[in-house]
Amino acid sequence: MKISTACLCILIVFSCAPVVRAQASGAMPAVVITGKMKNVMWGGRLEGTIDLDTIADREHLYGLGPVEGLRGEVIVVDGKAYKSAVVSATAMTIEETFRIKAPFFVHAWVRQWKEYRLPATVKTMRSLEAYLDSLAANVDKPFVFRMAGIVNEASVHVVNLPEGATVSSPAEAHRGQVSYAASRKPAEIIGFFSRNHQSVFTHHDTYMHLHLITADKTLMGHLDSISFSPDTMKLFLPVN
Repeated sequence: MKISTACLCILIVFSCAPVVRAQASGAMPAVVITGKMKNVMWGGRLEGTIDLDTIADREHLYGLGPVEGLRGEVIVVDGKAYKSAVVSATAMTIEETFRIKAPFFVHAWVRQWKEYRLPATVKTMRSLEAYLDSLAANVDKPFVFRMAGIVNEASVHVVNLPEGATVSSPAEAHRGQVSYAASRKPAEIIGFFSRNHQSVFTHHDTYMHLHLITADKTLMGHLDSISFSPDTMKLFLPVN
């Protein structure tokens, strides 16, 4: 079943078979984009283009991006903002705060979600992207999605650019970056999908940008890879 251009208000009907039948109507929630990834990675514009503390309406807010100066990662889950920063190769700090500036940031408000049952073949980021691409074949606007469940294996990174460093390429932007692993942990993922915003809020080789935070708030960062079982991971799309 494909999502129409007027979609993301989804009525889900479950049968005894692992199939989701959906009908879509209404307008999808607007996605707000501030700054551009390419201006940071190639242009070296590391300063904040948005101060999250100035977002007045935080209820049902979802978003993601890096911290100003590429000194950490940001995720906003249902009106709560979290900032991660590198401590060591095996440790990070996670602070709940809206006192964050980001050089680029993408966010949306979603008051209600509907669960979408994942097919048995969707178990990784690549298969998730293909599934969303198929569902949204007729959608030309960006949209937010959410996932929650048990992560079998996941790798996230936290940017950690040295103080005072300048950037003129993605390789330079990733200096100091640290990767962390999660295994068999409950977690929540916030993602944004678009075919039209590569190098704006997604990397050039993907239509998705995802951040993950574990339920115990001990790990949060940009999601690089993941494996999960469709039986223990749920996908949610917004109802407007």
